Amino acid sequence: MCKTRANGFTLVEIMVVLVIMALIMALVGTSISRSVSGAEMRNAARKLAASLRYTRTHAILVKSEQVFLVDTDNRSYTAPQREPVELPAGMNVQLTTARSELTSEHVGGIRFYPDGGSTGGHVLLEANGRIYRVNVAWLTGETSIQREEE
Repeated sequence: MCKTRANGFTLVEIMVVLVIMALIMALVGTSISRSVSGAEMRNAARKLAASLRYTRTHAILVKSEQVFLVDTDNRSYTAPQREPVELPAGMNVQLTTARSELTSEHVGGIRFYPDGGSTGGHVLLEANGRIYRVNVAWLTGETSIQREEE
């Protein structure tokens, strides 16, 4: 009597395929998680703008100057009477403000006055070729967000 071999895959073949698939998924998963997504960029820009608006409103309500601080080394910002907010890893931040508002090489601020005005400036958020610019008008202190093309 002749034995015939059943068609199909052996357990070893299935295990090899599963290991290869797991390795591929691990590599893809880590490369995706390291980069900052577009949604994270928009969210960070919106939160930054909201903190700037809070600082302006706070200056008007308490009738005294308030300073919004940005630390480019630590990728963080701080509004008055609030905890510092750290931006996602992989995101770069750059501050352009009045020279008088620079407290060190990597820390500076945007000052808001009781009348709603400010020293003006902008904060750039950059990651993966995407750039968001959060502008503060010096005369009115109004904050706006714009996406820039590289």
